Amino acid sequence: MKQSEEERLERWRLVLGEPVQETLGVPLGESELRMDRALAALYDSERKAGLGASSPHVARWLGDIREYFPASVVRVMQGDAMTRLGLTEMLLQPEMLEAVEPDVSLVATLLSLRKVIPQKTKETARRVVRKVVEDLERRLRAPTERAVRGALSRTSRTRRPRAAEIDWERTLRANLGNYQPERKSVVVEKLVGHGRKRSSLRDVVLCIDQSGSMAASVVYSSIFGAVLASLRAVSTRMVLFDTSVVDLSEQLSDPVDLLFGTQLGGGTDIDRALAYCQQVVTRPAQTILVLITDLYEGGNAQRMLQRAASLVQSGVKVICLLSLSDQGTPAYDSHNAAQLTALGIPTFACTPDLFPELMAAAIQKQDLRAWAARNDIQLARSG
Repeated sequence: MKQSEEERLERWRLVLGEPVQETLGVPLGESELRMDRALAALYDSERKAGLGASSPHVARWLGDIREYFPASVVRVMQGDAMTRLGLTEMLLQPEMLEAVEPDVSLVATLLSLRKVIPQKTKETARRVVRKVVEDLERRLRAPTERAVRGALSRTSRTRRPRAAEIDWERTLRANLGNYQPERKSVVVEKLVGHGRKRSSLRDVVLCIDQSGSMAASVVYSSIFGAVLASLRAVSTRMVLFDTSVVDLSEQLSDPVDLLFGTQLGGGTDIDRALAYCQQVVTRPAQTILVLITDLYEGGNAQRMLQRAASLVQSGVKVICLLSLSDQGTPAYDSHNAAQLTALGIPTFACTPDLFPELMAAAIQKQDLRAWAARNDIQLARSG
């Protein structure tokens, strides 16, 4: 345990910044270095590149300060950020916010700051978020529905259908080799059916890390969750977590309401999130669990891996996405990624455009490693 004198010097080092490093001679640990970077981004006047209002780094920074500092300090730093980094001007004037080109990064920033947005700007912020969500949903809904419905249709067909379940188009195609020219007809030897209708053919659990670094992934996941929830053949559950777990499945009908119910930032307890998911899985063999996280575990990492292994052994198809965004593979805990890969859990980053195909491949129980290779996706390597 550190002596009080060392702690005092460490605090002064964090307050005064890197220029006094040599004078004080206080080495900082990894956690303290992250705190120092978060402070420097806001208070270092010599910094050449800030966290400007449209920067995608704002949401990450907001999440970092929630993790490293107490709530009272976070409120002060957020207020300083709005003044120092130009966020105040944007958020205080609804007309300026409306003029900004809306994108996922802006949505993530607004969601991170929603508790300090002035009242007169809140409705404008909500309209901006809804515009981005609706634009994304228009782009992503059709390919998602097409991919998932097609995959479910193929997995639910049967070769011994009842009369009402016969898929005549596919039955005729399957028997074209039996065409008899003299009779101008096809002799049907194999029947192809749609399969018996059920309340749901697959259960999908989206388990999403809502720490600041995962902001864009939360936005995209909410939209995909809403689309999946609209498909009767899929039972969809939306679980978000930081150090606590919240089930927002009931809000999937409106992804904007869902997003405003998130709390970006804070720590990460993947173990607790997986424990909750274990409780809600009722049909392991028919369940796909998509864990979306950078795997920086603040809880019990060993127990987290044990829970993941238990889910796989029970028959659940577990997929770990290091991000669901357009930015590519983010920084992530390579050790935990390697451990999950060793358990047979495909672990990689995925872009929103590829997510519908990923879900279709998972529904059809394809080899997702092969699927990733076909799509030039780099998988995390096992240890």
